[in-house]
Amino acid sequence: MALAARLWRLLPFRRGAAPGSRLPAGTSGSRGHCGPCRFRGFEVMGNPGTFKRGLLLSALSYLGFETYQVISQAAVVHATAKVEEILEQADYLYESGETEKLYQLLTQYKESEDAELLWRLARASRDVAQLSRTSEEEKKLLVYEALEYAKRALEKNESSFASHKWYAICLSDVGDYEGIKAKIANAYIIKEHFEALGYFHRAEQVDPNFYSKNLLLLGKTYLKLHNKKLAAFWLMKAKDYPAHTEEDKQIQTEAAQLLTSFSEKN
Repeated sequence: MALAARLWRLLPFRRGAAPGSRLPAGTSGSRGHCGPCRFRGFEVMGNPGTFKRGLLLSALSYLGFETYQVISQAAVVHATAKVEEILEQADYLYESGETEKLYQLLTQYKESEDAELLWRLARASRDVAQLSRTSEEEKKLLVYEALEYAKRALEKNESSFASHKWYAICLSDVGDYEGIKAKIANAYIIKEHFEALGYFHRAEQVDPNFYSKNLLLLGKTYLKLHNKKLAAFWLMKAKDYPAHTEEDKQIQTEAAQLLTSFSEKN
């Protein structure tokens, strides 16, 4: 309203209007109507009051647009801050081994467009599926659910390393339910995301000890390559990896068994 008033006061014809000035000839005797009214170079058709109201509405529209922009920018900042807060909570729960609480937290935001949130939800869904108390029916649903979240994460951010990793892992899990033919077909897709030894090493360089299974796979790969020294190195890291999930515990057990078998053969 203040802006509209200022605009009205600044108009040339407003400044030129003297108190008590008379309307131009041809307008006397007309109530609610006047002919063309001239004000210092401006011509207003019809009632000047209508023009003033139009100017006021234009000013209000401008103010409304400015307010909308400010509110929109504030909403974006708030949304970003909220996502960061959720991710911090999620990472804390993951590090604490609170698998089910983590899943419950993240499923509240399953419609999110944020890749960082979605790949964590894929991981959490998969971790719940790995719990010993999860029924086979629930496990299958969770495995497919995890793949969908990972796929969406990848669609939102193709450069996300974690999204590629969890998409490949979840796709491999789904292959267990779809038969050998589908598993072979999926292997070609998985290869785009997982590149055997080269991939595992790159993953460790980007984020050391990021995933217990990666350590185990490095050890097993070196076993196949008959490189016992490096096999023992990575299997030991897998065995000593802090267990946050049911899968981590299974990895520890398998790594320990491979190390024992490895030692007996030597």
